[in-house]
Amino acid sequence: MKNTYFTPGPAELYPTVAKHLQTAMDEQIGSISHRSQRFRDIYKFADEQLRTLLNIPATHGIFFTGSASEVWERLLLNCVEHESFHLVNGSFSQKFYDYAQSLRKFAHKLEKPFGEGFDAAEIEVPEYAELICLTHNETSSGVQMRPAEMHKLKRKYPQKLFCVDMVSSAPYPDLDYSLIDSAYFSVQKAFGLPAGLGIWIANQACLEKAERLQRYDATTIGAHNTLPMLWKHYKTYETPATPNVLFIYLLGKVVEDYNAIGIQTVRRHIDEKARLLYKFLETSDEFAPFVKNERHRSQTVVVANTKKPSNEVIAGARQAGMIIGSGYGKLKDSQIRIANFPAVSVEQVSALLAQLSR
Repeated sequence: MKNTYFTPGPAELYPTVAKHLQTAMDEQIGSISHRSQRFRDIYKFADEQLRTLLNIPATHGIFFTGSASEVWERLLLNCVEHESFHLVNGSFSQKFYDYAQSLRKFAHKLEKPFGEGFDAAEIEVPEYAELICLTHNETSSGVQMRPAEMHKLKRKYPQKLFCVDMVSSAPYPDLDYSLIDSAYFSVQKAFGLPAGLGIWIANQACLEKAERLQRYDATTIGAHNTLPMLWKHYKTYETPATPNVLFIYLLGKVVEDYNAIGIQTVRRHIDEKARLLYKFLETSDEFAPFVKNERHRSQTVVVANTKKPSNEVIAGARQAGMIIGSGYGKLKDSQIRIANFPAVSVEQVSALLAQLSR
């Protein structure tokens, strides 16, 4: 029996991945040189498709890394001389903060408990913070920060650099990139691909900061995948080191599929499935939404408290060929996490809810 993966990453593969992978094998994409015109065409195609899907302007470059976690380090080295500011309400936003401390940055944080979100009106950014680190979707706790709140905050602090973690939600958030300096995600979640590729979007303001830091101290911004080096190669659709050529090809093709559907339709389908999930949780005797405030509830990673031990719920779903995630960290035994990514259909979500109702 083929399983359906509702896990928050790695997740269900998008239905067209197998076809695109076979084409890549037939065309020997995995063996081509990253200095070839064929690769430059693949990079350019993925770039163009992502720009269309996410409405990314020409002011921003699109770069490839080994993972989204790598981007934490790249951002802190390239865009922070002394101080960063982090909104922390889950394990992954906490890890970004921890990275900053590991790199000897003076890291400020505004912290809320698991399950609680942020609004712009309650946030005061420290005067000397250079980089504001926001999480659109906290994978561990199922909390989202609305893009409108991020945009309000940037308007209040226009001179500071703003970066957005959208690892477990892209392409769902409708970011205004005239107000967002950098964003990043990885492909194993809502883009329905295997893990192994990170995407870093950064604008000229980030590049200028990195170049200034580089002039000040040649070792400050690191040695691997520095933003000036990435941007230099990006001008000709190349990379400094050998990238994951196969996955860049697959990403471009899946994003092309999304564009054929239309981003508004993709988002509407996510909203429709999220409504089904939360309605079920709100009316169930066995489950309840973890995030109490509706405006802070994630549309792409739905977290539920369970009355019975979560491992029993997960085991029951697995017997029916449905793989759901456990709670994160200390909440592993009392919660489940259900990914609501484009790869799963309304019918598959309905089948999962029928299974959970038994």
